[in-house]
Amino acid sequence: MRDGLRAVIEQEPDMEVAGEASDGREAIEQFQRLLPDVMLIDLQMPDVDGLQAITAIRNGFPDATIIVLTTFPGDARVVRALTLGATSYLLKTARRDEIIKAVRGALSGRNTVAPEVAQEIACHAGHENLTEREVEVLKRVAEGLSNRDIADALCISEDTVKARMKSIMGKLGAEDRTHAVMIAIRRGFMDARP
Repeated sequence: MRDGLRAVIEQEPDMEVAGEASDGREAIEQFQRLLPDVMLIDLQMPDVDGLQAITAIRNGFPDATIIVLTTFPGDARVVRALTLGATSYLLKTARRDEIIKAVRGALSGRNTVAPEVAQEIACHAGHENLTEREVEVLKRVAEGLSNRDIADALCISEDTVKARMKSIMGKLGAEDRTHAVMIAIRRGFMDARP
């Protein structure tokens, strides 16, 4: 993917690739060293993920222009990335000319959100999001823990776990615990917090 992007960008007379990184930590270091006009970043990276990298970069450089280019369309993940300071959110399925257009747009102060991503956000607009505590409970469910084990792990009562599960299932429209986990993963709740 990086090779293809580099080749496309290098064909543009007014653009050049300032640097590349293979993980989030290296992306942060490269940004600090090179101070690019625009940064393209994936969310799924080894060591430090994209959300953590966005946070670190924007903490040091609040005006940084960061475009997320990823395979993950889940609405919670998108909202989190944009909230942390990403200026645009594209999927890796985007055509190369769409990526170049988004880079040019970002330089002009325009934000771009892939149409399928915008549709995902719109589908869940107005729905209540999961709280951090609900996500913690759901992560334990995904690990296969019982309500008792979850209660012990989070130092809460088993009744509190049951109440949170009821709330989670209602918010997600899930039929059971497994369905709730599947929906939460698809929408990006399970990895939406750095």
